[in-house]
Amino acid sequence: DKTVSLRKDLSEMHEWITQAEEEYLERDFEYKTPDELQKAVEELKEEATQKEGKVKLITDSVNSFIAKAPPAAHEALKKELDVLITSYQRLCSRLNGKCKTLEEVWACWRELLSYLDAENKWLNEIELKLKATENIQGGAEEISESLDSLERLMRHPEDNRNQIRELAQTLTDGGILDELINEKLEKFNTRWEELQQQAVRRQKSLEQSIQSAQETDKTLRLIQESLAVIDKQLTAYIADRVDAAQVPQEAQ
Repeated sequence: DKTVSLRKDLSEMHEWITQAEEEYLERDFEYKTPDELQKAVEELKEEATQKEGKVKLITDSVNSFIAKAPPAAHEALKKELDVLITSYQRLCSRLNGKCKTLEEVWACWRELLSYLDAENKWLNEIELKLKATENIQGGAEEISESLDSLERLMRHPEDNRNQIRELAQTLTDGGILDELINEKLEKFNTRWEELQQQAVRRQKSLEQSIQSAQETDKTLRLIQESLAVIDKQLTAYIADRVDAAQVPQEAQ
């Protein structure tokens, strides 16, 4: 009987709608890996597309039957179809909303990774700079140039780090990839703090080296000036044929 077959199809679609509402819409965000999140987005899209064709097929079948059957035979069936279409449209609207939310979450995750990548590249530069200034040799001017270079590198805007905090908070508040994100953030923040502390210590060390080099330069300059005076005086003695015995202090 055609009516029985159509009602069976309608019943199966009602069951699917109920199951979909429980499985896809009532389920909290529990995605722990990016693969799970991406898979959820793809499944929702695929499921909605498949059932869209199924609903269209059932609708066409019911309408075709109604067009040929007398009113008494199709009135109840028409009501069931109307209920199904209303339920399906409501489900599709909710599925699309959920899918859009998951896509936004996925975009948020990708954005978080891009900021982490940018900040880690900057931390790599800090690490290289710290190694380059570890045992720096030279005078006050050379050391001062190294200090200026380090300080310029340290004047890094906080914007990226703020974005990392905000994006991570948004995701973990929804329970999305929380374990993975917390692990990445802990690793990043630990490295950031360690390199910041090393950089501060290196700045102080370079400042002390500059001061020490300046004092050394000053001492050498005074010695050179003193030697120049002595040299001039001794040269004058030689020119005047002054005997060393006559000026024992200078001779000594």
